[in-house]
Amino acid sequence: MKAAGTIRVGAGAGFAGDRIEPAVELVEHGELDYLVFECLAERTIAAAQQARRGDPSGGFDPLLLERMRRVLPAAHARGIRIVTNAGAANPVGAARAIAALARDMGLTPMRIAAVTGDDVLATIEATPWPLIDRFGTTADLQRKLSANAYLGAEPIGAALDRGAQVVVTGRVGDPALFVGPMLHAFGWSLDDPVLIGRGTMIGHLLECAGQLTGGYFADSGRKQVPGLARLGFPFADIAPDGTATLGKVAGSGGQLSVASCKEQLLYEILDPGAYHQADVVADFRTARFVQVAPDSIAVSGGGGTARTGQLKVSIGYDDGFIGEGQISYAGPAAIDRGRMAIEIVRERLRIVGAEVSELRCDLIGVDAVDRSGGDGAAAPREVRVRVAGRSANRASAAAIGAEVEALYTNGPFGGGGATRAVRPVLAIASTLLPADAVTPKVEMVEA
Repeated sequence: MKAAGTIRVGAGAGFAGDRIEPAVELVEHGELDYLVFECLAERTIAAAQQARRGDPSGGFDPLLLERMRRVLPAAHARGIRIVTNAGAANPVGAARAIAALARDMGLTPMRIAAVTGDDVLATIEATPWPLIDRFGTTADLQRKLSANAYLGAEPIGAALDRGAQVVVTGRVGDPALFVGPMLHAFGWSLDDPVLIGRGTMIGHLLECAGQLTGGYFADSGRKQVPGLARLGFPFADIAPDGTATLGKVAGSGGQLSVASCKEQLLYEILDPGAYHQADVVADFRTARFVQVAPDSIAVSGGGGTARTGQLKVSIGYDDGFIGEGQISYAGPAAIDRGRMAIEIVRERLRIVGAEVSELRCDLIGVDAVDRSGGDGAAAPREVRVRVAGRSANRASAAAIGAEVEALYTNGPFGGGGATRAVRPVLAIASTLLPADAVTPKVEMVEA
């Protein structure tokens, strides 16, 4: 049971394709006040913009309606409010689709809020802005598809203040999805960086869902985690002072430990003393974790300093094509035949005049990931050749897979299972915009 005066916020997803069952378990058995689905990666929203160009009513997470179908009945009955960034490139369309689903399921009345304002493509197109992850400016990026600012928690809190039972956003900072309910429940001020920093730390711990309960922590033979096939997602009982107790549904798989919390705290963190978000520059250096019971961790500490007044913007742009081919070799001298195949493909690409850059040739199982030279173990008796490269034109990219496939009868013996593919490169670059150049809005949709 959660303590009086606290709110219980559950993590229902850590990425777009995450499992739905743990969220259902949280809604039905977790005694939640809020459920958060975090579903946007860096490239996800650019891909969603592409999808919306083909269907103006689309552009939101393809799994959004299935997630809602599975959790809305119990959430509606229990008064659990849902926050998600699965609106992606079309939060208003997503809100309308959820409203239609709620009506079809007889779950009315229901208030759904769409948070917009993160789409800043017009601003980025109008003025060159310095890039923060490479030299140059936004004007150097050709064929821009999207530009979305990372909004903060304020519009989410405002939507909840207006009675929203479901809040759907586009791009916001991942921790902001969790801080929004704290703003609403506790009346926190965004001018209090200590509280906002603590809330951001809690949100960061929860945002990847099953990673916190042992999914990304598990390591065979070194860090054993029970019940991974039934992994339960975490929740936090959050107090008005920004302390919290982490837990999961009793009987669910996985585990919550001080070690798993420490690993997640440092996940994707460049500087734990200065984690830049729209609402705060959070400081995690004073974080403290105490195991108070099995699968129950008390969280305290953390803080922050005032927000910078700038928002990070992720820009998605078309950056040509990647061509790829794969083929397998097995048995005696598999590695030698694989290397022979790679040299044949390299020479063939020169002969046909393929305009390919960044060509990468790997023997999966030998050097595709670990390029340290091995540890003296016996040579594997099966390998998979992978050849991939970038090109500005589709024809040259396609030549890579075609030459790999031709190894069936034109290369070393014993090749099998060849595959070939060409895909457009959806690349990401980043810049900063003044916060006052971005105007978040909340649109209510009734079901």
